[in-house]
Amino acid sequence: MTTTMRRRAPGAGAFAARIAAVGYGATAYVLFLLVFSWAIAFVEDIRMSIGDTDLVPRTIDRGGPTVPAEIALLVNVLLLTLFAAQHSVMARAGFKRWWTRIVPATVERSTYVLAASLCLAALMWWWCPMTAELWDVSGTRLSSVLVAVSLAGWLLVLASTILIDHFDLFGLRQVIADARGRPAPTYRFVTPLWYGIVRHPIYLGFLIAFWVAPTMTVGHLVFAIATTGFVLLGIQLEERDLVRAFGADYLAYRKRVPMLLPGLRHRA
Repeated sequence: MTTTMRRRAPGAGAFAARIAAVGYGATAYVLFLLVFSWAIAFVEDIRMSIGDTDLVPRTIDRGGPTVPAEIALLVNVLLLTLFAAQHSVMARAGFKRWWTRIVPATVERSTYVLAASLCLAALMWWWCPMTAELWDVSGTRLSSVLVAVSLAGWLLVLASTILIDHFDLFGLRQVIADARGRPAPTYRFVTPLWYGIVRHPIYLGFLIAFWVAPTMTVGHLVFAIATTGFVLLGIQLEERDLVRAFGADYLAYRKRVPMLLPGLRHRA
């Protein structure tokens, strides 16, 4: 009896670890969904409440602390830098090789998603509004058009993640495969639908969402400029990793398909 129990214990422990990994991955994914929904309301300056309870207590232009403009700019730039650093560093192949010596490879992506969600939540919570207006067309027909285009940008982001395996991108596929005792997902180079028109439709969707606004405040402009810089830097780092992973296939794709703007080809 003792011998049998000793033989079964490691299997039971491995099963428990796999279930825990699924729970961890699911928690990270649910947190992402909540924070991403908040991000839409934050950028679109949408306030929602139930009774006296604010579901979106702070947006890019309302609800944050009132501080002098120079302090607000400093705080916001630091928050944006933290967010960009987390994304840029944790997404790199070299960091992943080091990081998976500490955390199991099956939850590496979920850990990235969790860290990204927490950094974005921190950014939105401590953001300092800078409300001086550069333009404001709210209340006009143009305002409705701009809101629709901006929301279409968010939709493009989500739809683009689905095209390239949404659940893999956010870590669920990895933990579920491990729980089923299956090998880690393998990756192949594919360019579904509008990935044949631009190489980075997810980033394009974010830029549309960030820049197209019926009311553009100084704070919103700072956010849009900083995130655009992060996107352009992130693309360079990401494509370096993609070339290493897919070699000639990705190089040919990069020559054939523009980065962000349809019709604007890459020049070698």
